[in-house]
Amino acid sequence: MAVERTLSIIKPGAVRRNIIGQIISRFESSGLRIAAARMLRLDEEQAARFYEVHRERPFYPELIAYMTEGPILVMVLEGEDAIAKNRAIMGSTDPKKATPGTIRFDLAKNTTRNTVHGSDAPETAATEIAFFFETSDLCPRHG
Repeated sequence: MAVERTLSIIKPGAVRRNIIGQIISRFESSGLRIAAARMLRLDEEQAARFYEVHRERPFYPELIAYMTEGPILVMVLEGEDAIAKNRAIMGSTDPKKATPGTIRFDLAKNTTRNTVHGSDAPETAATEIAFFFETSDLCPRHG
Protein backbone atom coordinates (compact mmCIF):
# COMPACT_ATOMS: atom_id res chain seq x y z
CA MET A 1 0.00 0.00 0.00
CA ALA A 2 1.19 3.48 -0.86
CA VAL A 3 1.31 6.44 1.48
CA GLU A 4 -1.23 8.94 0.17
CA ARG A 5 -2.63 12.31 1.10
CA THR A 6 -6.30 13.21 1.00
CA LEU A 7 -8.42 16.23 1.84
CA SER A 8 -10.87 16.06 4.71
CA ILE A 9 -13.38 18.74 5.67
CA ILE A 10 -15.25 18.88 8.94
CA LYS A 11 -18.38 20.75 7.93
CA PRO A 12 -20.11 23.69 9.70
CA GLY A 13 -22.67 21.61 11.59
CA ALA A 14 -19.98 19.45 13.19
CA VAL A 15 -17.88 22.51 14.05
CA ARG A 16 -20.95 24.16 15.64
CA ARG A 17 -21.76 20.97 17.59
CA ASN A 18 -18.17 20.94 18.93
CA ILE A 19 -17.40 17.41 17.74
CA ILE A 20 -14.17 18.19 15.86
CA GLY A 21 -12.11 16.23 18.39
CA GLN A 22 -14.31 13.14 18.09
CA ILE A 23 -13.90 13.18 14.33
CA ILE A 24 -10.14 13.75 14.36
CA SER A 25 -9.77 10.98 16.94
CA ARG A 26 -11.38 8.52 14.52
CA PHE A 27 -8.92 9.45 11.78
CA GLU A 28 -5.90 9.24 14.08
CA SER A 29 -6.93 5.99 15.73
CA SER A 30 -7.23 4.47 12.25
CA GLY A 31 -3.63 5.33 11.44
CA LEU A 32 -4.12 8.56 9.51
CA ARG A 33 -1.97 11.57 10.39
CA ILE A 34 -2.68 15.27 9.93
CA ALA A 35 -0.21 16.86 7.50
CA ALA A 36 -1.96 20.28 7.51
CA ALA A 37 -5.04 21.85 9.07
CA ARG A 38 -6.81 25.19 9.10
CA MET A 39 -10.14 26.55 10.20
CA LEU A 40 -11.81 28.99 7.85
CA ARG A 41 -15.15 30.20 6.60
CA LEU A 42 -16.03 29.79 2.92
CA ASP A 43 -17.84 32.56 1.11
CA GLU A 44 -20.38 31.70 -1.60
CA GLU A 45 -17.88 32.08 -4.45
CA GLN A 46 -15.35 29.76 -2.79
CA ALA A 47 -17.99 27.14 -1.96
CA ALA A 48 -19.37 27.33 -5.51
CA ARG A 49 -15.88 26.81 -6.99
CA PHE A 50 -15.08 23.93 -4.65
CA TYR A 51 -18.38 22.12 -5.31
CA GLU A 52 -18.55 23.03 -9.03
CA VAL A 53 -18.79 19.33 -9.92
CA HIS A 54 -22.24 19.26 -8.27
CA ARG A 55 -23.60 22.48 -9.89
CA GLU A 56 -26.34 20.68 -11.86
CA ARG A 57 -27.47 18.49 -8.95
CA PRO A 58 -30.71 19.40 -7.16
CA PHE A 59 -28.98 19.57 -3.76
CA TYR A 60 -26.35 22.11 -4.93
CA PRO A 61 -28.02 25.30 -3.56
CA GLU A 62 -28.61 23.68 -0.17
CA LEU A 63 -25.01 22.39 -0.10
CA ILE A 64 -23.59 25.87 -0.84
CA ALA A 65 -25.84 27.42 1.83
CA TYR A 66 -24.73 24.82 4.38
CA MET A 67 -21.02 25.12 3.58
CA THR A 68 -21.14 28.92 4.03
CA GLU A 69 -23.18 29.08 7.23
CA GLY A 70 -20.21 28.72 9.58
CA PRO A 71 -16.56 27.78 9.93
CA ILE A 72 -15.13 24.53 8.58
CA LEU A 73 -11.95 22.66 9.44
CA VAL A 74 -9.97 21.57 6.40
CA MET A 75 -7.22 19.00 6.83
CA VAL A 76 -4.78 17.04 4.78
CA LEU A 77 -4.70 13.49 6.08
CA GLU A 78 -1.86 11.17 5.20
CA GLY A 79 -1.19 7.51 5.60
CA GLU A 80 -1.20 4.18 3.83
CA ASP A 81 -4.16 4.02 1.46
CA ALA A 82 -5.40 7.30 3.00
CA ILE A 83 -8.12 7.99 0.44
CA ALA A 84 -9.89 4.64 0.82
CA LYS A 85 -9.29 4.58 4.57
CA ASN A 86 -10.76 8.06 5.01
CA ARG A 87 -13.82 7.15 2.94
CA ALA A 88 -14.36 3.99 4.99
CA ILE A 89 -14.11 5.96 8.25
CA MET A 90 -16.59 8.56 6.94
CA GLY A 91 -19.18 6.06 5.67
CA SER A 92 -21.82 6.50 3.00
CA THR A 93 -22.89 10.05 2.09
CA ASP A 94 -26.41 9.17 3.23
CA PRO A 95 -26.20 8.56 7.00
CA LYS A 96 -29.18 6.17 6.76
CA LYS A 97 -27.12 3.94 4.43
CA ALA A 98 -23.83 4.33 6.29
CA THR A 99 -22.33 1.45 8.26
CA PRO A 100 -22.73 1.66 12.05
CA GLY A 101 -19.55 3.02 13.61
CA THR A 102 -18.76 5.38 10.73
CA ILE A 103 -18.69 9.15 11.22
CA ARG A 104 -21.74 9.76 9.06
CA PHE A 105 -23.81 6.99 10.67
CA ASP A 106 -22.94 8.11 14.18
CA LEU A 107 -22.78 11.90 13.80
CA ALA A 108 -24.45 13.16 10.61
CA LYS A 109 -27.92 14.72 10.47
CA ASN A 110 -28.81 13.99 6.81
CA THR A 111 -27.27 13.65 3.35
CA THR A 112 -26.59 17.37 2.86
CA ARG A 113 -25.50 17.96 6.46
CA ASN A 114 -23.35 14.85 6.49
CA THR A 115 -20.64 16.18 8.83
CA VAL A 116 -17.53 15.48 6.70
CA HIS A 117 -16.16 15.58 3.17
CA GLY A 118 -13.31 13.48 1.80
CA SER A 119 -11.59 13.22 -1.57
CA ASP A 120 -12.68 10.25 -3.68
CA ALA A 121 -9.57 9.63 -5.84
CA PRO A 122 -5.89 10.61 -6.06
CA GLU A 123 -6.56 13.21 -8.77
CA THR A 124 -9.42 14.73 -6.78
CA ALA A 125 -7.30 14.74 -3.63
CA ALA A 126 -4.50 16.66 -5.37
CA THR A 127 -6.94 19.26 -6.75
CA GLU A 128 -8.83 19.62 -3.47
CA ILE A 129 -5.67 19.90 -1.37
CA ALA A 130 -4.35 22.61 -3.72
CA PHE A 131 -7.65 24.49 -3.37
CA PHE A 132 -7.00 25.07 0.35
CA PHE A 133 -3.25 24.65 0.87
CA GLU A 134 0.03 25.74 -0.65
CA THR A 135 2.75 23.09 -0.85
CA SER A 136 4.63 24.99 1.86
CA ASP A 137 1.65 24.54 4.24
CA LEU A 138 2.05 20.75 4.23
CA CYS A 139 4.25 19.18 6.87
CA PRO A 140 6.84 16.76 5.52
CA ARG A 141 5.63 13.20 5.40
CA HIS A 142 6.07 11.34 8.65
CA GLY A 143 8.47 8.46 8.97
